[in-house]
Amino acid sequence: MGKREEIRAKRKQAQRQSMITWILIIGGIAIVVAGLVIYRTQASVAGLTVPEFFDYSLADGSGLGDPNAPVRIEEFSDFQCPACAQFHDLTLKQIIDTYVATGQVYFVFRNFPILDRGASTESLDAANAVYCASEQGRFWEYHDMLFANRIGEGAGSFTSARLEAMGERLGLDPSFNDCLQNIDYAEEVLLDRTAALEGGLNSTPSFLINGQPLVGAQPFGEFVTVIEYALAEVEASPQ
Repeated sequence: MGKREEIRAKRKQAQRQSMITWILIIGGIAIVVAGLVIYRTQASVAGLTVPEFFDYSLADGSGLGDPNAPVRIEEFSDFQCPACAQFHDLTLKQIIDTYVATGQVYFVFRNFPILDRGASTESLDAANAVYCASEQGRFWEYHDMLFANRIGEGAGSFTSARLEAMGERLGLDPSFNDCLQNIDYAEEVLLDRTAALEGGLNSTPSFLINGQPLVGAQPFGEFVTVIEYALAEVEASPQ
């Protein structure tokens, strides 16, 4: 073998070894990433929180209270939304205790999934799931489970495994999982979204209080102001 051929052979051998090294590195990284994903999914399912539920004795599907109450509040929410979780944790119970339980407000939750990005469908899947739970009379408990187990936008909060596990924790029967997989309530979620857009809303959480918009996770005092104004308007209107 001449000198030139020998150099070429060594160069090819070096290139082959370099390629093998990179394949091993990339393969190793893929295995580690897959392992982390599997571990994270298993850990997050195992670590699901069952919160202390509010008193939902006045619940009927996605509504709370008397449908004939003088004030109707519609909440448009995305379960991935941090401000929506803030409203749930800090304000919803006060509205229920002060206005829903006294027959002054009828409160309705509606889905407005706007935080899905790319191939992610977590917001849509969670919205479908809460309606699936409603079939078994557990809309509001599942609603609380979703907010209690939110771990961040696009962070795997509402994978199929976690949604199914939440249903299992609530004791829902297997038809719940079928409803999840078939996305049975896609049309209802679309209707909710359309209602939000027709109401001039484009963010979550947003509210329509007797048709008037209130945007954001406002403190309870702000809701009091708007609700009392709506009550006064109803009282002053001709019967």
